[in-house]
Amino acid sequence: MSFELIALPFDSEALAPAISAETLSFHHGKHHKAYVDKTNAAIEGTDLADKSLEAVIVAARGANQGLFNNAAQTWNHGFYWYSLTGEKTAPSGDLAAKIDESFGSLDAFKAKLADAGAAHFASGWVWLAEKNGKLSLEETHDADTLADSDANPLLVIDVWEHAYYLDHQNARPNYLKAVIEKHLNWDFAAENLARGAAWTYPA
Repeated sequence: MSFELIALPFDSEALAPAISAETLSFHHGKHHKAYVDKTNAAIEGTDLADKSLEAVIVAARGANQGLFNNAAQTWNHGFYWYSLTGEKTAPSGDLAAKIDESFGSLDAFKAKLADAGAAHFASGWVWLAEKNGKLSLEETHDADTLADSDANPLLVIDVWEHAYYLDHQNARPNYLKAVIEKHLNWDFAAENLARGAAWTYPA
């Protein structure tokens, strides 16, 4: 199989001004596409060619850093697009209860997420994840991912510079605030929590 660049699950203008259509044209249309293309090129003709993206990530971790980076970034970016929405949502039900239990309140969680993203050194990702029934904030650096971890990722925010620099320059906190307040896809998070296992990249 060859992996596809998944379509954005929202209109290119839907996240503006937090994330502009121009940023999406580069981030999705060039950065994400390059990761997909490089992953496909690396697995063509190998025993990984018919595997899922998650299986490629597992096989490449610690064995082939170049393939791991591109496969993990393909997965991370797909998960990131689904973590965003143009329509403001809010957690409810079991997800809301677990946020209160784990962080004290939704506002407290948002503040901790913003602080973690702002303080994250260099490139990487900040995640809301679930493990053994409890929610936690997780960070991964560079291309690292939770796709093959023992934690179930619910949401992620990309803190690589290409995610926000055209719109916010070096003011990463402004990007984080705008995304956290208006564009986190809590419905997607609830689906991931209910599934109880990591999301899979569309085949």
